[in-house]
Amino acid sequence: MSQAHLTITQHTTADGVHVLTLAGEVDYTTAGTFRQALTADDGPVRYTVVDYRDVTFMDSSGINVLVAADNAARACDGWLRLAHTPTPVLQLLHIVGLDDVIELYPTLHQALAEETAA
Repeated sequence: MSQAHLTITQHTTADGVHVLTLAGEVDYTTAGTFRQALTADDGPVRYTVVDYRDVTFMDSSGINVLVAADNAARACDGWLRLAHTPTPVLQLLHIVGLDDVIELYPTLHQALAEETAA
């Protein structure tokens, strides 16, 4: 069995939104890297958009990371949003009910355009 690969690129917008772009698989071998990317050096990130465009697989480890990140963002009056969620990941989010908790957007642009409305 080979280890999953996950590449994460990140930047912060001028408005202070932390943007993560994922490529690869989110599973138990990559969840720690994902979790770390969702956390700033000084603690939880208030506003985050995760672009799932190039994610090919996600298991319950990824769900756990998202739940923790969403809870941390909400605790500091922030939010977590997902963009470009591929169908297999979207189905998993639906099965566990996370699609009712975390806002999903078809594009990164739309997720960022809503930042002032929240």
